[in-house]
This record gives sequence, structure tokens and C-alpha cells, in this order.
Amino acid sequence: MVLREKVMANYAIGDVQGCFKTLHKLVKQIQFDPAYDRLWFVGDLVNRGPDSLAVLRYIKDLGSAAVTVLGNHDLHLLAIWAGVAKAHRKDTLESVLSAPDCDELLTWLRHRSLIHQEKGFLMVHAGLLPHWTATQAVRLGREVEAALQSEDFVDVLPFIYYRHSQVNWVGELSYYDRMGVSTNAMTRLRVCSSRGIPELSFKGPPAEAPEGLVPWFDIPERPTASDTIIFGHWSALGLYVRDNLLGLDAGCVWGREMVAICLEDRTIFHASYSDS
Repeated sequence: MVLREKVMANYAIGDVQGCFKTLHKLVKQIQFDPAYDRLWFVGDLVNRGPDSLAVLRYIKDLGSAAVTVLGNHDLHLLAIWAGVAKAHRKDTLESVLSAPDCDELLTWLRHRSLIHQEKGFLMVHAGLLPHWTATQAVRLGREVEAALQSEDFVDVLPFIYYRHSQVNWVGELSYYDRMGVSTNAMTRLRVCSSRGIPELSFKGPPAEAPEGLVPWFDIPERPTASDTIIFGHWSALGLYVRDNLLGLDAGCVWGREMVAICLEDRTIFHASYSDS
């Protein structure tokens, strides 16, 4: 292994989803040093993979060396913990919920961001509504974050964690509707109609999208087209890199790989799925 010069680097990492052993392989490959470097996680730290508990403990312990945004599976875990949702048949979250440090870990998790803006990058788990500017998206994200981090978060969580196949921003939304639409877009969005109306049930590759639906990032005249957006969530899209788009969900939890990209020079690192 060639040791790299000790210069601070930022590495964005795709959906982990409880795949701790693969994450460990990836971190070792990039020679991550928490004294110099930072890891940016696109969300969905947990669920479906074999060791969500180890993932949460590891990333929490990184402190300021980790930047994390919330994904739909992270919110699902918080909703189960808060008693406002029930576990799904395919969930692998029991090790977290029964852990002695569960409350500590999930209090930390609910204090993560919904969107992160830094160094010319916007990081969000899934996507942005096509009519949003970066400033609007950050403001809306902060509104949701403030609600999640409040003492009465259990009361507002049902409005944040509501799941519909289609959401639309029409006129002036109420506080609760605005948080629900914002969260659904930032954590579940893949495709939109030509008018920018999201459809949230489609999970396949872009070529198989129903007629009239296109990836959210291909909507013409999108105000955030000049911002470099880092996202995950769309495993059927896979690793997807364009000038101003870094799609990093390479389907690790489905037995494929986990990827990281160095934000300073766009070097890409790959670690194949490992359960041993």
C-alpha cells in the first residue's frame, strides 16, 4: 500500500445500510485518517444490511470527522423508536432497538442534517424538487431538522414521516405539509413528471420509468443545475457521475459494492459487498 501525503480530504460515501464490514474495507482502502480527513455519508446508514448497530456506533464515534444526512431508512428507524411506525418484514433494525445505547445512538441520529451545504456541494439523500433553489432547499431542510431536534419531536414526527407515492408543492403549504413534502422529496425522490411533480413509488432504472417520468435531475431549467449535488438512494441508477451530479448508491446492500469519491479530485474507490 502506498501511503498518501497527509493533506485533508473529504470522501463522500454511498448508502451504507448496515453493511459495516464493507464500510470497514472501503475506509481502509482510502486510508482514511480522522485526524485529517472527513467522511460524508449520503444517508441510509441503517437497515436491510447485517450490522446497523456497528455502523451507527462507528460513525457516531467519528465525531466531527463524519458528516451525515438523513435517509428514508434512518427516518424509519427513528419512527419505530418513537412509536409512530411499525417495523417492516424486511427490516434488520432489532439489534439497534434492543441495544443498551439505543437511546444515545438515536438521539444522535435525529440530530443529523437533512441537507448539507459546503465547499460548493449540496448533499442530500435522494434529491431536490426541480423548482427549488439551493437556498430554498437548505432553508426547508433546516426547518425539518429543527422539528426533529426539538423536545416534542415525537409529536411532529408523524407529519415528517408520512409516506405517499406522490407529493406536490401547490401554492402556500402549511407548516406540517411543508415539512412532509420537503422530507419526502429529500429522502425518497427519484423521478418526476415533466412539470416537476414527484412520483415516489418507482424504484427501477431510468430507462424503465413509466412514460412521462424522468430523473429529477433531468428536469429542464432546474435552478440547482449549477450546484454540485451529492446523493444516494437510487440503487438501480448505480454509481452516476456527471459534472454537477454525484450519485453514489452502488447497491451494496443488494450484494454489489459500496463506493466513495474524493471530493477534491474525484478519485473513486470501490469495495465489493462483504459479509465476512
